[in-house]
Amino acid sequence: NIPANANWAQNGVTIAGGNGYGGASNQLNLPLGLFLDDDQTVVITDYGNHRIMQWKNGDTTNGHVVAGGNVGGNGLHQLRYPTDVLIDKETDSLIICDRENRRVVRWSRRSGTTQGEILLDNIACFGLAMDEQRYLYVSDHVKGE
Repeated sequence: NIPANANWAQNGVTIAGGNGYGGASNQLNLPLGLFLDDDQTVVITDYGNHRIMQWKNGDTTNGHVVAGGNVGGNGLHQLRYPTDVLIDKETDSLIICDRENRRVVRWSRRSGTTQGEILLDNIACFGLAMDEQRYLYVSDHVKGE
């Protein structure tokens, strides 16, 4: 809950990217979706690099690819222009809007995960949200839903 009279600091701090457009671990190319979990881990959809990047609390120098990053494509190990991401704490996984593949995929956050699984197919997803009961809400920008 944010009070109506909340005051914000006027000086922001870059915590991810900030080194121009690119594909290195300290760069992003059209970051769109962003999710912050309880331990201050930031997960970002790196739209132009077809990947999901993660920055742990305190490490602002280099992110880590946690999904995709294998040239945009339609394999289960690939993403193609992801637009949004969230963390499902119950399954310890990422839920990703894989826009150009018209699907919503889940990637485990466990070490060694190399591909995702399709949760929803044939949907022009753009945004995601999950409520406390774990209901998943997905926007479809083509159908206007």
